[in-house]
Amino acid sequence: MKSKKVTFQNHAGVELAAVLELPEDEQPLGFAIFAHCFTCTKNVAAAVNICRALSRRRIAVLRFDFTGLGDSAGDFSATTFSDNVADIIAASRFLSESYSSPEILIGHSLGGAAVIHAASQISSIRAIATIAAPYHPHHAMRLFESYRQEIEDEGEAKVDIAGRTFVVRKAFLDDLEEQKPEAIIRNLSAALLIMHSPRDTVVGIENAAEIYQAARHPKNFISLDPADHLLTRKEDSQYAAEMIATWARRYLDIREEGTSFPEAIDNRVTVRTASSGFRTDMFVNGHPLVADEPIAYGGTNQGPSPYDYLLAALGACTSMTLQMYARQKSWPLETAVVRLHHEKIHAQDCADCKDPKHKIDKFEREIELFGELDSEQRQRLLEIAEKCPVHRTLHSEVKIETTLKTLLP
Repeated sequence: MKSKKVTFQNHAGVELAAVLELPEDEQPLGFAIFAHCFTCTKNVAAAVNICRALSRRRIAVLRFDFTGLGDSAGDFSATTFSDNVADIIAASRFLSESYSSPEILIGHSLGGAAVIHAASQISSIRAIATIAAPYHPHHAMRLFESYRQEIEDEGEAKVDIAGRTFVVRKAFLDDLEEQKPEAIIRNLSAALLIMHSPRDTVVGIENAAEIYQAARHPKNFISLDPADHLLTRKEDSQYAAEMIATWARRYLDIREEGTSFPEAIDNRVTVRTASSGFRTDMFVNGHPLVADEPIAYGGTNQGPSPYDYLLAALGACTSMTLQMYARQKSWPLETAVVRLHHEKIHAQDCADCKDPKHKIDKFEREIELFGELDSEQRQRLLEIAEKCPVHRTLHSEVKIETTLKTLLP
């Protein structure tokens, strides 16, 4: 995946900061916008994890800071919920003019309410996903209920939210009260996915029930139990992203499986490992994959290990080679099954090894052939297995050239 820092202007000409998460070849199946939770930023853990997970599934996502928050310019105290909705529309306009019109809106908490209200003003939207969203935007007033009288009397007040101080004005409260979510939700023309945890103590799950009841089909609900409101556990945000990606694909115009990507910017295998853990994101000929190490070796076991992939490559090449040969001969090979195991052994356990003090790699390969094959055909296929290209590569002299790419200042 690739992360690009971008900026765009809202309806008032204020510059908003954003990050566009793209698949490695920059050829996504579709574009989405992520709206963060109230007083959060685009860099809140849930936003980052969800957007990057979606980009690995070939859905590009623009996550941005609402006016006056994070890296965006403007005065947060002068904004309202309606301004948040307008910021989402401005983000949509930016994508349409610079990349492609967004088809998916994703919103977390009050951002979920905002994407519902923005959807009716963005004609390209085909799918909306909400995460821990309130039914009515005025639910946000519960965060500063103790300041409400001061806001009513003085016109504004400094309120503390999650350890940070914000100025909230009466115009913000009035705007929240004026929203009419039932009519907005009932008239949505896009598919709706509602995601909520029954353990959410900030926005109760009854809000999800109200949104679901107000919406027309197509609509779906997915429980995020045992997640908390902010999806602070990485596995919860990754689960939400996987569910959104799988659900949203049915509403996107996706090319047929197996289509090549001749326009890819870089068709090499690309591998990225972050500074924490060993989870590694791989991009292979248009296909996103994940590698990791077992927990016992310091990994998180979110994917096969590098040696697992090496075994898989040998196994896949073997079974494909067997089928290719059988088809050329018109032999009745129905299925070829290959089971493999790898271990390091002392060279002294190997009769063909020159230096008994060293360790060598030992691959065990078991082949099972299904079909009405005679003994001669089976024996010949066993011989052919030794000729698969990956097998030959592992046995041949290999040269690896490594260069260090110089980063531009």
